[in-house]
Order: sequence, then C-alpha cells, then structure tokens
Amino acid sequence: MALVPVSDVWGCGRQLTKKLAAMGITTALQLADSNQALIRRTFGVVLERTVRELNCVPCISIDSLPAKQQIIVSRSFGQRVTQLQDMRQAVCQYAERAAEKLRRERQYCRHISVFARTSPFAPHEPYYANSHSVQLMLATQDTRDIVAAAVKALDAIWRDGFRYQKAGIMLNDFCDKPGQIDLFDEQPPRAGSEQLMTVIDGINQSGLGKVWFAGQGRNTTWAMRRELLSPCYTTRIQDIPVAKLT
Repeated sequence: MALVPVSDVWGCGRQLTKKLAAMGITTALQLADSNQALIRRTFGVVLERTVRELNCVPCISIDSLPAKQQIIVSRSFGQRVTQLQDMRQAVCQYAERAAEKLRRERQYCRHISVFARTSPFAPHEPYYANSHSVQLMLATQDTRDIVAAAVKALDAIWRDGFRYQKAGIMLNDFCDKPGQIDLFDEQPPRAGSEQLMTVIDGINQSGLGKVWFAGQGRNTTWAMRRELLSPCYTTRIQDIPVAKLT
C-alpha cells in the first residue's frame, strides 16, 4: 500500500486527496495508519470506514443473492399448435429446461403449474387461456417427476379446436432439501435420482451431446423461429467473427 497513491483509494476524490495531502497523507498506507477518530471528526464516518477497511476490518456486510422463489419457462410457438401431442412435446421440453434451472439453484420444488393460450391478437379466432397446478407430496428436482406433473396439468386444461400460440411452465414452493417421505405419497422417491440428474446435466453441459426425454420428441415443428437470432459471440465458438488478411 506504500506504493498506492491515496487518490486511488475508493472514495478519495480530488478535493479529499488535497485535504489529506495537507495532513501529510499521500499514500494508502499512510491513510491506513492514520488516527481513525481524527479522520472521523475531520471527514466523517464514510472515510473512517475506509480506513478501517484498509486495516482488514470489514464495515460493510456482503449480501448474498436471495434464492429464487419461482422459475418460469415459456415460449411462443413458431406456428400454431392444434394437436395435443405437439403441445405435450413443448411442455415436456419446457419442464426439462425448468428442472435444469432448478438443480442449478440447488433447490427442490413442490408446485408445478402449466399454462396455455391462443393469441389475443387474432380477432377471427376464438380465444382460450387456462392454467392448472399440481402439488407434490414430496419436493423434487428430478426432471422425470416434473415432466410427469407438467403433462398431468396440461391434460387438465387442454381443449380441442383451438390454435394455441403460447405455453409455459412455472415451478414454485421451493426448499433446499426434499424433506421426509410421506406415507400417503403415490410416488415414492426414485432411487439414485440425484446421481442420475447430475450425470445428465454433466453430459448436457459438456457439449458432447444432448440427453433428452422421449416426451420432448424430435420433430419440433412448433418450436420458436430463430432465423433472426443474434449470434452468440461470447458463448459459441461457431459465432466468433473470423478476420481474414488479404
């Protein structure tokens, strides 16, 4: 700190630096060794805290980010969905993505909601929107449990004869551990669930391949159009601009 000018210390502006120099304080080390009571009387509590921080005394607590209270995954379809099978594929895909986010937060959820709606801006088509929730007896972060609950919720709100424009899934009622087993739960905990999900997440994040569930399907004609998607310059090596010398 003896080589750091006091002007480089956070909070020491031009005018304050001049006043400190008049007191013979020109380096961060001299500021750290100064009389804290004198600094407080002369410059106030803010600079006194800076002096204390320079002496490794924390004065400002570090606030950690609060845990998420809900996770939502929703998309508008690239083309209208009219078949239940296509809608199930979409909801399964959203559920898989939501479960992945849930595990990243190291959380478990008990409440899964699914919504679907037609376009409110199609005046010549009937409008329909609905949602349904499923409450689990035992909190989970297993994609299989979340997909099963999401499909159950979708079946409760699906109506034939509509051209659906958007759907989504929401997870909430989070906790940081699954909790005790309920004797009346129809679905007991899956053996090796956490280990399996860890392996799946590891494969999907490694870039070696993609593990998906059969319910997601492969021919996703309903998927959002991405012809105008901006390149991901910082996250995809294929999108890095190439400069050529001629």
